[in-house]
Amino acid sequence: MKIIGGPASQALASRVARELNLTPTVCDFTKFPDGELYTRILDEDVDEVTIIQSTTTDTDLMALLQLIDACEDSPVINVVIPYMGYARQDKKFKHGEPISARAVARTINADRVFTVNIHEASVLDYFNADAFDLNASQQIAYYIRSLGLSNPLIVSPDKGAIDLAERTAREIGVDYDYLEKVRHSGDSVTIKTKNVDVKDRDIVILDDMIATGGTMAESIKLLKSQGAKDVYLACVHPVLARNAVMRLFNAGVKDIIATDTIEKSQSCITVAPLIASTIKGLQ
Repeated sequence: MKIIGGPASQALASRVARELNLTPTVCDFTKFPDGELYTRILDEDVDEVTIIQSTTTDTDLMALLQLIDACEDSPVINVVIPYMGYARQDKKFKHGEPISARAVARTINADRVFTVNIHEASVLDYFNADAFDLNASQQIAYYIRSLGLSNPLIVSPDKGAIDLAERTAREIGVDYDYLEKVRHSGDSVTIKTKNVDVKDRDIVILDDMIATGGTMAESIKLLKSQGAKDVYLACVHPVLARNAVMRLFNAGVKDIIATDTIEKSQSCITVAPLIASTIKGLQ
């Protein structure tokens, strides 16, 4: 087995290789003067491969496609896409729109595909390969437990995302809830936890991803106004676009906790053990 990391997942691929007592395969990634990507795997041996590459940008997707093509002589190609770009565009909302998640999935030529907490599980059906979604709730739970929080409460930002909060809370053995928006009049809206009082509790708002952070920032302010002690923000995928980090700290977040599906400074949790155990199960 060879572990090949794309340019967006160098650290994660190296951690997975270490978990498996393997040496990660070194690749060269450069660009031609016209901006086109050049990719080369610096290993001539043909073996079963696992390519690990998040597709955060269009260039990251191209790198993944090049790596897959470079491994065409390998007997088995496993592809791990820790964060899959375009996964939220899983259906047509207006006439004339593409299903971008389907368009991306159809480009992946592999024997197996693995994602991590993909935004919509239905996207897995678009791959022309056996596709599986891995759940990072246990890794997040371990980290939250290590913080020694005061009477913690895991909160989902809405009812639709409560599954991740529930699974994580059960791993830790703490309460969970979700935020409910109540409109009292045209201009009067309140957001609060549905079932559990937040007063004098440490709160962890948990979602699969944080993009711009706008809704999260408002939720942090409201929870603190309702008597919460410290409010943490946790996610699997730290997209954190534009000025999201500054907005969240301006709102009073204690810390931002994320995994390394997207490699950012906030990626204090690694999903390498999750991916490694899955790969071990294939052998």
